[in-house]
Amino acid sequence: MIDVFRGLTITEVVLHHTTGMALRYLTPGTLSHDAVTVLNRTLHFAVPAFVFLSAVVLTRSLLRRFEPRRYFWRRLTRGGWPYLLWSALYMLWYVLSGQRPPETLTDPDRWWFYLSNGKASYHLYFLLVALEVYLVLPLLLPVARRRPGITAALLTGLALQLGAYFLNREVLRLPFPASTVLWYLLPITLGMAVGARLDEFPAWWRRRRWVVLPALAAAYAAYLPAALSYVRGVPVTPVLYSTLSWVFTSLTALTLLGAAHRIQRGGSRAQAALATLGTVSLQVYLIHPALLQALERWNAPGGTPTQVLLTAGAYALLALLIPALLGRALLNTRLSTLLFGR
Repeated sequence: MIDVFRGLTITEVVLHHTTGMALRYLTPGTLSHDAVTVLNRTLHFAVPAFVFLSAVVLTRSLLRRFEPRRYFWRRLTRGGWPYLLWSALYMLWYVLSGQRPPETLTDPDRWWFYLSNGKASYHLYFLLVALEVYLVLPLLLPVARRRPGITAALLTGLALQLGAYFLNREVLRLPFPASTVLWYLLPITLGMAVGARLDEFPAWWRRRRWVVLPALAAAYAAYLPAALSYVRGVPVTPVLYSTLSWVFTSLTALTLLGAAHRIQRGGSRAQAALATLGTVSLQVYLIHPALLQALERWNAPGGTPTQVLLTAGAYALLALLIPALLGRALLNTRLSTLLFGR
């Protein structure tokens, strides 16, 4: 179930980034541009979903056994090292591809800015957030041992999230709050509760899906207009937009886990493919942005909207399959450990 969830979510990541690329070659105001914009904003849930899953998996592991030295060493080697390595690689990539001046590689201030904010590439902030999640979760163990209810965790997490929003707005004023753990207290709290009750989750989902799915539909109906306004530069109320985004993405994460459980039980070829993809989701996450950029530089999508979408679709498939095949080929090798920490 966990690997299927990862497979579903990493597919969403690649599609989200590919639709972002396609939008650059579609004419604003046309039906094709509007449709791809809607799809792009709908698929904007990957980081909260992965944070949620990290909380689920690590909470379950920590409840079985928590050895601080082993736990933090594994998080350092499996999370900290890939973050540092791939930040450096992407800094080099952006210089070699002409997207940044060479001076960025010799400027200590730029290095500090990129590493402290997850900005070496647009997608690497997730790894920085994940490192912070690794530090927070052991602190939540006393709560996890009490096995809080999933519904209660959803409501409590939302309250904590709103509190963090106002704390940042009035006191902290972080320049990039979405690159910090404060912006993901809802998926962390929810994931902690699900992780503490993971064996019970399928039964909970069967009972509660008739509430969760309509709630998700309502949240999406409220979130999408705000998201479209935001991306088009139309003013939105920040706290309202952020709240709608948190609710939509967290309910989506819950729904994805329910869908993953159902797919896992099916035992179909799709299930096998998604589970296999899930075993190399980190590899795909790390590699695909550079691959998409290289493909775009080699042959930018152009022509009619249909041609643009077909080209983007082909690039999405390549950006998904090539890193996945590479990751699978390197599994259980020293090179894989060096590059990906696993």
